[in-house]
Amino acid sequence: MTQARDLADLAGAATGGGLTGANALINGQFAVAQRGTSFTSGSNNDTDYTLDRWKLFSDGNDVVDVTQETSTVPTNRQYAIALDVETANKKFGIVQIIEQKNCVNLIGETVTLSFQAKVSATTNLDNVKAAIIAWDGTADEPTDDMISAWGAEGTDPTLATNFTYENTPANLNLTTSYATYSVTASVDTASAKNIIVFIWSDVTTTSAGEFLYLSDVKLEAGQTATPYQHISFADELFACQRYFAYPLDASGVASQTTVIQPIVRFPREMISPPAFGFTGVLQFTDGYTADHEQSSGNITVITAQATDGHPAQFCSLANFSSLTAGRFYMYPRRVPSTAAGTNKITMDAEL
Repeated sequence: MTQARDLADLAGAATGGGLTGANALINGQFAVAQRGTSFTSGSNNDTDYTLDRWKLFSDGNDVVDVTQETSTVPTNRQYAIALDVETANKKFGIVQIIEQKNCVNLIGETVTLSFQAKVSATTNLDNVKAAIIAWDGTADEPTDDMISAWGAEGTDPTLATNFTYENTPANLNLTTSYATYSVTASVDTASAKNIIVFIWSDVTTTSAGEFLYLSDVKLEAGQTATPYQHISFADELFACQRYFAYPLDASGVASQTTVIQPIVRFPREMISPPAFGFTGVLQFTDGYTADHEQSSGNITVITAQATDGHPAQFCSLANFSSLTAGRFYMYPRRVPSTAAGTNKITMDAEL
């Protein structure tokens, strides 16, 4: 590619509101793993979120285990995502949905998706494809399952209503060594609201134990893929926390012996009021005696302080035991080593 062509691409991207080189995707190197670094049976179902911002799609559940890879990685890289076949002869892939505010400048423009990839063997994983997809339904509310039918081997999956392929996916001919691959498309779907990237294995002759590895995933303005630009881990984590996070703290007064009604403080403003959940046994510290009260109940959001995901929200936590009504309790993100359980409140506002 000539310097003149590169400058033309840059000028065109700037005119359209984009900037060649700037990545519209978050966590393209799979460094952030707030949910964990391994997703196996029970956490690797079709449409489950895995490593931050990346959603698994598969023709059924437990088709592939997903891992934050730290050994089989490109040169001078620390992480990749590893997709390990568990159920043979099924298609699978990963998706990232870009928030409207972060992709509106790319709609109506030419964009390029690039990434590094390899397979463990080309015997079966011999047809990997990539697509740039538009969603023209309600902004930031795409249908949970983007695929209505996976189709036969070599046939592109059929997309659900309001999803459109912006490029014609083709076999990228991956090898057993990392290389950079790219596809380009004009995002010209009328009334497009969100852009989605989809990378998948389009074969139905896989065997258990075969791997697809990906890293350096990037979507940018222009007709040419440019080198992946690293950002700090702190900035990458902060970007991910707009969609999924653990609270910095939660504190409030016990309204009765089994219920605390705290204000939960988020690490940052989230895209929308999140859904709350928990893992392990929740433990709050008595602000007076430092006793640990344990919960096995669910968290129910009573009311949001703001409709835009403002970083504080009222909640009700039920099913505690032996609280003292009227006493102040605190939830630290990291509890003392003597406390039982994993003690994690989760906040999920994923698209």
